[in-house]
Amino acid sequence: MAELAALEDPKVRRVNERHGDDHGVNLGKLRAVAKRLKTQQDLAVGLWATGDGAARLLALLICRPKAFGRDELDLMLREARTPKVQDWLVGYVVKKSPYAEELRVAWSADPDPVVASAGWALTTERVARKPEGLDPAGLLDLIEASMKDAPDRLQWAMNHCLAQIGIELPEYRERAIGIGERLGVLQDYPTPPGCTSPYAPVWIAEMVRRRDDATTG
Repeated sequence: MAELAALEDPKVRRVNERHGDDHGVNLGKLRAVAKRLKTQQDLAVGLWATGDGAARLLALLICRPKAFGRDELDLMLREARTPKVQDWLVGYVVKKSPYAEELRVAWSADPDPVVASAGWALTTERVARKPEGLDPAGLLDLIEASMKDAPDRLQWAMNHCLAQIGIELPEYRERAIGIGERLGVLQDYPTPPGCTSPYAPVWIAEMVRRRDDATTG
């Protein structure tokens, strides 16, 4: 904790706070600490218990994902209220857990929009890597009915799933683009030069174009 405190940078914290995060440690430096420590489950559990944002991010880098039980992961997600901690928990830990699918289903239907956003993030991962067994038409029904008025983080996660369906599943691409056009979610999102807009119709078209170019090239 003393080492993390020494890495605290007020400028980094100000930038992170604008995005809803609560730490001021450069992530490259944090990863260097994790690389030195290697996997240490007991230390990871202790760091998580501090409640400190940087400590929790470090914990997620040095833990053993399969060492956590289903209820532990559920509690951790409900404690992880900042975007970066939630993203890393889902991306680095839950995805590698034997409980990932069970939690995906449970979280997606949770009344807490922050928890539900984690379920949708796991669903997006399934669409990309293992769409067999999913109901893409049903997912598109839910997105069409709920995304427009969803809270920001849940809306972002549902929009990502919408785009992923359009990118990965050609038979649903036209419908995914149509939903994006009708809802207009993130259509005016400020996108830096050289980056792809998160507006689903643009996002889908660009990623499909890149794949086609890679195939023909």
